[in-house]
Amino acid sequence: MKIIKSIQNKIYKLRGERVRLGKHLAYLYEIETKSLNLAVKRNAKRFPKDFMIQLTGIEWEKLKFQIETIENGDSLMLENETLKKGRGKHTKYLPYAFIEQGVAMLSGIFNSDKAIV
Repeated sequence: MKIIKSIQNKIYKLRGERVRLGKHLAYLYEIETKSLNLAVKRNAKRFPKDFMIQLTGIEWEKLKFQIETIENGDSLMLENETLKKGRGKHTKYLPYAFIEQGVAMLSGIFNSDKAIV
């Protein structure tokens, strides 16, 4: 039940669509966010513009505040929080968000056991 609640808390409304952030999907599939982004770039033809959204700076700032509020105390750390500890204190690229069809396409391009199930 806790897993279902955790997944539901990571679905956001963006541009009129229900979306999941790439970093949350990477965590779910047990891969690095960097690997997810690279896989998406390698398979760009599988992701039409209506399957995936790259957030604008303003959208990311608003969503970051919402995420920090929801994830307070959750085991999944924000990418920005982990970056503060080492080299590069800020995310280099704006994150991707995937609608339901985009999430289904992602699970088809990963080899991790979690993505296959």
